[in-house]
Parts: sequence; C-alpha cells; structure tokens
Amino acid sequence: MESLKFLVSSRYIRDLATLVVAYGISINLVEVTWKSKLKAQFPSPNEYSSFMGDFSTATGIATFTMMLLNQFIFNKYGWGVAAKITPTVLLLTGVGFFSLILFGDPLGPALAEFGMTPLLAAVYVGAMQNIFSKSAKYSLFDPCKEMAYIPLDEDTKVKGKAAIDVVCNPLGKSGDALIQQFMILTFGSLANSTPYLGGILLMIVFTWLSAAKSLDTQFTALRREEELEKEMERAAVKMPIVSEPRNDCCK
Repeated sequence: MESLKFLVSSRYIRDLATLVVAYGISINLVEVTWKSKLKAQFPSPNEYSSFMGDFSTATGIATFTMMLLNQFIFNKYGWGVAAKITPTVLLLTGVGFFSLILFGDPLGPALAEFGMTPLLAAVYVGAMQNIFSKSAKYSLFDPCKEMAYIPLDEDTKVKGKAAIDVVCNPLGKSGDALIQQFMILTFGSLANSTPYLGGILLMIVFTWLSAAKSLDTQFTALRREEELEKEMERAAVKMPIVSEPRNDCCK
C-alpha cells in the first residue's frame, strides 16, 4: 500500500512505472500468440526445436550488436530517443504480426509469390518482433530505466525503486496472463480473441510512448538542474578569496 501511494503521488515514478508495466504486458502479449502460431507452422518437435535454436542464435547476435550501438545512440540522440526505440519496435512489428494473422487471406496471393504462406510470414514477423524487442530491452530499455533514477534525490530514488520492484515488475509479468485469461473466458479461445489482443497491444504501446515522452521532459529538466548546481559549485570553488588589508598604523 505504501508503494502504491508513492506511485500515485509522484508523476516521475508513475511514468517510469508505466514503462515497466507496459513492457511486461506487451512483450508477453505478442509472444504467447506468436508461439501458438509457431506450433501450428512447425508441428514436428524436430522442426520446432531447430527453429527455436536459430531464433536463440539470432537473438544473441542482435543483442550483442545493439549493445555495441547503445552508447552511440545515447550520445547522439539522448535518453528520450533511446527510451522510445523499444516501444516503437514493438508497435511496428506488432502491427505487422497481427495484420498477417487477421488479414492473411487477402495477402495470401502476394505472399505466395515469395514462397510463403500467411502463417509462415506471421511466424517470421513474430520472430523478428521477439528478437528486436528483447535485444532493445537489454541494450536500451534496461539502461534507460536505471539512468532515470540518477537525477532523483536519495529518498525518492530508494522509495521509487522499491515501489517499481514490489508492484510494477510482478504486475507487468502477470498482467498479460490476466488479460489472456479474460479473453479466453469471454471469446472461447485465444484465436478468437486475437483481434482484441491486437487492439489492447496498440493501447498499451501508445500509453508507453506517452509516458516515455513525459518522462523524457522531466528527466531532461532534472539533469539540467543537476548540471547547473555543479557549475555553480565549480564557480564557487574557483572564485578567488580576497583577503582584507592589514592595518599597520597600530604598529
């Protein structure tokens, strides 16, 4: 309850909490649907294992590459752009993935020219979504989250991190399961609820982007205040101390 009260009272921590919850829900929302399509495309255990092996290798390569690029992104474009890359990747690939599932039949003839079925295309796009979103999380999202604590005072930093760890991390992981259970109970199966899951994903990602934009404004303002205080401290240290003239008339 104390963590919830602190989340409500602090806009900065609330925006940061939104980022954490939104990532946890959205990444799992797509991944569960993708794995159901993956099993439909590769019913054989050997084919499934082979594909997942290639998927793990590609995830490792993408993560390593993004780790090399993250310093350039932070230095060149700043915290705000780095924080928005993960939700943007999720948005673009998520839209492509759910579009192939929902509108696969009209796209079938065009995909056949490339030797793919709508199901196979959805599997590949879903794999890309998982690869790039996970690599962006490890290389950009997690560093952005930790950097966001830097300009805060010690009390807010400790309470905010505790609130996010206690409330938001479990909520992000379990929120997706609650949504899917509700959809299955309402519509009968995961396949029937796919259009609604796509709509929920869009709402969550747009909320995530909005929170990232708000947090970027606050983060930049706090960093400027911090830099201004440091400049004033340096100026105070460099300021020469003028000694009072000695009065020698009494000698």
